[in-house]
Amino acid sequence: MTKEKIVLAYSGGLDTSITIPWLKDNYDSDIIAVCVDVGQKEDWEAVEKKAIASGAAKFYNPHVFDEFAADFIFPAIAGNVKYQGTYLLGTALARPLIAKKLVEIAHAEGATGICHGCTGKGNDQVRFEMGIAAFDSEMKIIAPWRIWDIKSREDAIDYANLKGVPVTSTKEKIYSEDENLMHISHEGGDIEAPENAVNYANILHITAALEDASNKAEVVTIEFEKGYAVAVNGETLLPYEIVAKLNEIGGKHGIGVLDWIEDRTIGMKSRGIYETPGATILMEAHQRLESLTLTKETIKIKQHISMEYAELIYNGQWYSQANEAIQAFITKTQETVTGSVSLKLYKGNIVPHGLTSPYALFDQDVSGFGEDDLFTHHDAQGYINVITLPTKIQKRKGLI
Repeated sequence: MTKEKIVLAYSGGLDTSITIPWLKDNYDSDIIAVCVDVGQKEDWEAVEKKAIASGAAKFYNPHVFDEFAADFIFPAIAGNVKYQGTYLLGTALARPLIAKKLVEIAHAEGATGICHGCTGKGNDQVRFEMGIAAFDSEMKIIAPWRIWDIKSREDAIDYANLKGVPVTSTKEKIYSEDENLMHISHEGGDIEAPENAVNYANILHITAALEDASNKAEVVTIEFEKGYAVAVNGETLLPYEIVAKLNEIGGKHGIGVLDWIEDRTIGMKSRGIYETPGATILMEAHQRLESLTLTKETIKIKQHISMEYAELIYNGQWYSQANEAIQAFITKTQETVTGSVSLKLYKGNIVPHGLTSPYALFDQDVSGFGEDDLFTHHDAQGYINVITLPTKIQKRKGLI
């Protein structure tokens, strides 16, 4: 009799490593391990060997970092998305693409369920399951952290040792880390408590701590076409190449490190440390270019939309009518966001260094202190009379 199949979202980390033997103990099914390459640096052969050695019947490794950059990171940059005005959503943006690939493989394999290793306290359980539902609303979901008796990462390490599953996490260094092309996040251990100061040099992987950052400033120039970056320092590159290049440049200057208290989807606060050097540079450059090429009214509306867009992505609603509508709006706003932006990088700082666009709305003649044919200093008198009229009426009636 042919066994049923379960597709496991596999990373090779602590949680998903122990999930394979747990699934085999609790379900009479073959486990299909799927590790989606969204740009994390891995020895893929070693990851596959570990999955098979842990009990997986099969291993898939779809490489979609290029799709991740072009269809998820770049639209987010164009939308200026920052959750709670701060977090660039590196993890949240990758989850819907991973969910899409999990469903595709589950369908190809005839699997009856998809399993993920997200904890019951985290955001990713929502993001994965929202993404899976968008492609297969009937797919069975298995979430071990909501079922098993393991209550902590310390318990998980004990279980791994019991089952002979090798893991790199230790009870002394028990951080939970998520890496993709856009960022690396760090949570858990001594990071959890807001009162704890941490040694960034011991935590960061792709970004230099400020003490170790380059002592020499560097200027980077990014060219955009319709809101999307197309070249760095005069070299035309694909989206994923641009992110990787800027990660390298920004990383050595300590750019894009965020130590932050965030409000999770399910209601609790948590502390995380994020490394996002390349996307931080892209976001700064893009917003600066928009300041030159968009009208005041467009910027104001887009700021509001960007806040809602970030919330939507954070909560796992990438595949939604609202997202499609927002992206249509953003695409329209980006028609004139073309030009070149230069930024100086130094010890975690990003400083403006030059900005040009064929669609620039800045006019030297109008904005300068001299006279020109569109505006004279006398024109301001009538404008001020109009905007101060309500204040004058209130004062006359003794209301202020």
